Amino acid sequence: MRGTTRVKWLAGAGMIALVATACGGGSSDNKSGSSASAGAGGGSSTGYYTASSTEPQNLLQPANANETGGFYPLSMMFRGLYTYDPKTGDTVPAMAESMESTDSTNWTVKLKSGWTFHNGEPVTAKSFVDAWNWGAVSTNKQINATWYQPIEGYDQVHPAQGNPTATTMSGLKVVDDNTFTIKLTQPISSFKAQMGYTPFMPLPQEFYKDPQKYGEAPIGNGPFQLDTAAGGWQRKKQITVKRYDAYKGNDKAKSAGVTLVFYTTYDAAYTALRDNKLDVIDQMPTSAIASFQKDLGDRAIVQPQLSIQKIGFPLYDPAWATPGAAKVRQGLSMAIDRAAITKAIYKGLEVPATDWLAPGIPGHSDVCGDVCKYDPAKAKQLVAEGGGIPHGKLTIATNADGPHREWVTAVCNSINQTLGSQACEPKLYPEFSVARDEITNKKMTSAYRTGWKADYPYPDNFLNDIYRTGAASNDAGYSNANFDNLAKQAMAASDKNQSLDLWKQAQGQLAQDLPSIPLWYYTTKAGYSTKVSNVQMDVFGNPVFTEVTVK
Repeated sequence: MRGTTRVKWLAGAGMIALVATACGGGSSDNKSGSSASAGAGGGSSTGYYTASSTEPQNLLQPANANETGGFYPLSMMFRGLYTYDPKTGDTVPAMAESMESTDSTNWTVKLKSGWTFHNGEPVTAKSFVDAWNWGAVSTNKQINATWYQPIEGYDQVHPAQGNPTATTMSGLKVVDDNTFTIKLTQPISSFKAQMGYTPFMPLPQEFYKDPQKYGEAPIGNGPFQLDTAAGGWQRKKQITVKRYDAYKGNDKAKSAGVTLVFYTTYDAAYTALRDNKLDVIDQMPTSAIASFQKDLGDRAIVQPQLSIQKIGFPLYDPAWATPGAAKVRQGLSMAIDRAAITKAIYKGLEVPATDWLAPGIPGHSDVCGDVCKYDPAKAKQLVAEGGGIPHGKLTIATNADGPHREWVTAVCNSINQTLGSQACEPKLYPEFSVARDEITNKKMTSAYRTGWKADYPYPDNFLNDIYRTGAASNDAGYSNANFDNLAKQAMAASDKNQSLDLWKQAQGQLAQDLPSIPLWYYTTKAGYSTKVSNVQMDVFGNPVFTEVTVK
């Protein structure tokens, strides 16, 4: 989930009002304390360190997380066939000795031997095959189930209607303890690159005894294991993990353990970081954008990130699904002055978006065209031609425990300046997990923040995995047969240039339908305390948890 861009600077009273409101909002957040206990404060003699995060949306099951709160602990406690190079995003073998295919449809996987789960159980081919089959079965209600859709037999375990007619996919076969095969329904050239994502992790047999209980205290095979003696997962507060000394991977943990702390706001987290009560922060609050590099000096991290910020729409709501509503979404996009907002709030560190791919992802271009350019006159025209904003007003939902209130306010102010003062307003949820529940359960009636970090550095991840009909992260309920067909062809193409051309055509369809509005590409803005060293952020914008060293 990431060009040079010409920036248009605007002056005048209207712009000053937008900036003042955006930067001045949320001052009360600075007074909010952490919801976590202080017992796991900055790096200590025990060799543990702390990092900011959010409450997981769901139980900690590998196929049941597609948001940061669940992804962070699962990425620490599990390893699959591959992982990703922190600097390049390239696939790096983890448990895979090899994964080969001559046609991108039939794959043979050979595992490294000697790996164990945290309870001592050996990790075998069956550990992978059983986990993927369980995650795919519709009655198990895993949020990432559609990641298995390309595997032959998925339709039987996860039919579009009715109950499953099978519990295993015919495309998965265990050959021996260290070998299994995968048969896909079509060629997918990027399939190997997907294998580092959490739905493709293995599971121990203990999982199947009580999946819900397991989700409260998962047993993985990664460099960290849940530290139950330190409280494990304490709901609404923190998750603590410790180093797994029998871990066989090359990325062994360099600390004794980590506590992921759930702060109520990023302002509170940043205050704790400056006071050396928090060791690693992955995002800066808006209030600190102008000062954090001066505050932290060489402990500030600024680097490119494979991610994008967008506004999504509930296309399952009939009012947002009409042909006219597409014109309204286009008009709303053209009412947003991305250049002015990124200058005012992010001091120019973020880059206005020109497509749905982030810079650094193959195929990144300016395919969004005029729809992503600020044009107040055209914006008014399109919204009027489309019949006006559904339900009479645009609300943009976001979580108050992340650094988003200010930019959402600024976007609404820009829309209001174009369409009228009552056209748009923010809708705040207290926690990210609460907002995600509303979004994934298709309960939204208006717009919502929908940022995306890459899971693997291919166009597939930004396009197919979000906009294909029925995809796991298709929160909008978007469905377009032309897009689906182009995506299918693009993934199957063996020639890279052909694939990228097809993806560009698919993005052209998105520009017409606009199921989401691209806003800007993120830059990693992170930092760390004086109590830790060797803090790195990967190309996806995530901390490299295993590399952090406690002084």
